[in-house]
Amino acid sequence: MAERSTAAVDVADNSGDKPLTAKADQATADGVAKNPERDTDIDQTQGRDGAEDSGRASSPTELHSGHKLARRYRLEECVTRLDGFSSWRAVDEKLRRAVGVHILPADHVRARAVLAAARSAALLGDPRFVQVLDAVEENDLVYVVHEWLPDATELTALLAAGPLEPHDAYQMVSQVAAAMAASHREGLAHLRLNPNAVLRTSSGQWRIRGLAVNAALRGVGSDTPQRTDTEAIGALLYAALTQRWPYESDAYGLAGLPKDIGLIAPDQVRAGIHRGLSELAMRALVNDGATASRHEAACTTPEELVKAIGEMPRVRPPEPAFSGPPEYQRTTYQQGTYGRPSAHAGVTQPVVPPPAPLQSRTGKALKWAVSALLIAALGLGSWQLADALMDRGKNSDDTNTTQTQDEGDKGQQQVISKPITIGGARDFDPLGDNSEKPATVGSVYDGDPSSYWQTDYYLSSDFGRLKSGVGVILDLKKVQSVSKVTVGFLGQTSVELRAASSDAVSEPTSLSAYEKVASGSGTTVNLKPDKPLQTRYLLVWLTHLPPDGEGHWRGRVTDVKVTS
Repeated sequence: MAERSTAAVDVADNSGDKPLTAKADQATADGVAKNPERDTDIDQTQGRDGAEDSGRASSPTELHSGHKLARRYRLEECVTRLDGFSSWRAVDEKLRRAVGVHILPADHVRARAVLAAARSAALLGDPRFVQVLDAVEENDLVYVVHEWLPDATELTALLAAGPLEPHDAYQMVSQVAAAMAASHREGLAHLRLNPNAVLRTSSGQWRIRGLAVNAALRGVGSDTPQRTDTEAIGALLYAALTQRWPYESDAYGLAGLPKDIGLIAPDQVRAGIHRGLSELAMRALVNDGATASRHEAACTTPEELVKAIGEMPRVRPPEPAFSGPPEYQRTTYQQGTYGRPSAHAGVTQPVVPPPAPLQSRTGKALKWAVSALLIAALGLGSWQLADALMDRGKNSDDTNTTQTQDEGDKGQQQVISKPITIGGARDFDPLGDNSEKPATVGSVYDGDPSSYWQTDYYLSSDFGRLKSGVGVILDLKKVQSVSKVTVGFLGQTSVELRAASSDAVSEPTSLSAYEKVASGSGTTVNLKPDKPLQTRYLLVWLTHLPPDGEGHWRGRVTDVKVTS
């Protein structure tokens, strides 16, 4: 597919123009606090090819708070008024929720492009993007309604407090790169992917706003949208690691790099930066086709960046700090002073010994009764024991015969299980891109329970409703009889055991070629086929994933054992 896009820029990009409302510098169209230096860069990385059109746009229709669109969307607050369009915080009275609205006259020079871009973005339906909810032309107005995220925080605001922790930066670049790779597969680019366009929700997920719509509003395009978006992701990661913008000009509240030194690696800007993330940022920051990294090939598309992220070691979250338990304090009740005035400090209070138990007349009677019951119980038990020994002596011959027969039956029914050596394994993702973390798939049969193969991360336990499962194919090297497969997981995982036909001469590549023979759920799952199984190729097929503690769901297989 030829690269062509009218993808998104941030609608609140002032670029030197002053908003006409007093509150335009305090909020964005997504309900996040606005940075006073919002979009003051001069499009170093993305370029402008539509700014000259803004002078030909007709003046916007005068709107005010309380105005209703389609008898449904009540405008509350104008947050941006620029280039002939305005952005509002509004209320959807039908669904009783906050929304954002971009409005421009129907005869605006970019009105048709805005409608087309909004409808294309709405069809994507990817939850990693701020969703377009409606796109309408009505009463000489064109307006686009989108989600409002009151619980989200711009990356701009996060970086104002300091650089991100390595794990947070890793999560940000992973999620943003994966989202942009998905949008480019549908022909949608961003072109204005900057710290104002990236949001972190209260659950820790990263969301991207302005896909397609904002580019149409600003008239921005590019001949190489994939390369432009990839470089923008590299700039985001660079800023997240260093709290500096990777160009000479200051932008988004971040100081630029010193002049005349060029682009230097993040780990040369600040000490202690994660080396792998520093290298990844440099691979994405492409200049005229040549990577800024000295050792690795450049990443020129989001898809290449996603692959590079998958190949690097995963950045683990910091270990939680646990404080020691507080020093044990005895309570006044334990000290025997509950309900009485406390003693003076340093004075030892005499402890009154408790009375001897059962010294009363009732206590003595209870002791005699318990003694009598014990004597009766001992006598009854002795009589039953003697009776049982006499019966055993009478039937000793029959008993010995029975035992011999039972032992013989057990010897005939005993089945000896033997472990089967797994000759190889391969990741299996026939419903996706045919690749699911292949680098670590050997960990499922290496005999080391501390190592594991993991899936990509997903937005729900059912793989974000993108597919029904992923798995690992096990090659036993020849057709063998399989009685049980034991699979170890990190986290409660649902799994199916599937098997290829015994006459398969090569490894099947489609899911339908593997028949389901067992299923289960847990952290250690024993999968036993209901009938004798002869096969060479087994498929461990994950159907529901556990949460990974980072706002996502991911499967992790620690060990697989096969027995005959």
